[in-house]
Amino acid sequence: MKKHLFALAIASLLASTAFAQANDTIAKVKASGSVTMGVRDSSGALSYTLGDGKYVGYHVEICQRIIDNLEKVAGKKLDVKYTSVTSQNRIPLTENGTVDIECGSTTNNEARQKQVAFAFTTYVEEVRIAVRANSGITSIGQLNGKNVATTTGTTSVQLLRKNERATGVDFKEVFGKDHADSFLLLESGRADAFVMDGQILAGNIANSKNPAEFKIVGEVLNVEPIAIMFRKDDPAFKKLADDTIAGLAKSGELAKLYDKWFTQAIPPKNIKLGMPASDANKDAWKNLNDKPVEAYAKK
Repeated sequence: MKKHLFALAIASLLASTAFAQANDTIAKVKASGSVTMGVRDSSGALSYTLGDGKYVGYHVEICQRIIDNLEKVAGKKLDVKYTSVTSQNRIPLTENGTVDIECGSTTNNEARQKQVAFAFTTYVEEVRIAVRANSGITSIGQLNGKNVATTTGTTSVQLLRKNERATGVDFKEVFGKDHADSFLLLESGRADAFVMDGQILAGNIANSKNPAEFKIVGEVLNVEPIAIMFRKDDPAFKKLADDTIAGLAKSGELAKLYDKWFTQAIPPKNIKLGMPASDANKDAWKNLNDKPVEAYAKK
């Protein structure tokens, strides 16, 4: 009987430890010796793959700085693993512990804040329209009867629907499984336009076979705070991430990282996106916060 009770006590202890670690990233990585970054294959200069399991980009580098500080707190060198996530699975994989920190192009909004947590905003995005340069399309009002591509699981789907109701424009939505797939819909002629974050559009255009054949046009459809994401209810890890970003902002390193990826030549084709930091980005770095997109809409 005593052995049975002892076994139950051990099982209970292990279960409670596992539960605690599920919401304590620092304890989790210290126990396992590894940390998993959620990365994107084609999220413009924020996060993309060079192939062979190598990922680079503005948010990838910021995450690497966060992990450097995580190693100091954990007191050991961590094995950094990369998991490619999509717009559809990035939140579930973060919630269930498959991914410890998501370093892609995720919009911080009120609905998502109920499921996950966000670090301080490190990129403020403008949602735009990409079209073929010879299409004659210059605004969303000219999309009537057209096929419009967007990526499944992104906030741009909501924006498209919102604009459709507001303007009475009747277009057909076609969905790509990821940003590269959505751009391929435009590139192959299966879509007349691709609506997405401006830097993602610019990144896919820059890496296309013939960049001159595409352009970004029309009005800004939305302004969105993009941030690094991790599990909810983990104040110690959020503080570590926020403190890392605050340090980068104060030293000027955050602005330098931005320039590296958005104004200088980047791999693999050494093409410049030519996107200097906007006033909205500079303001986010000066006044660090984790406000959702709804707060921006109220401005």
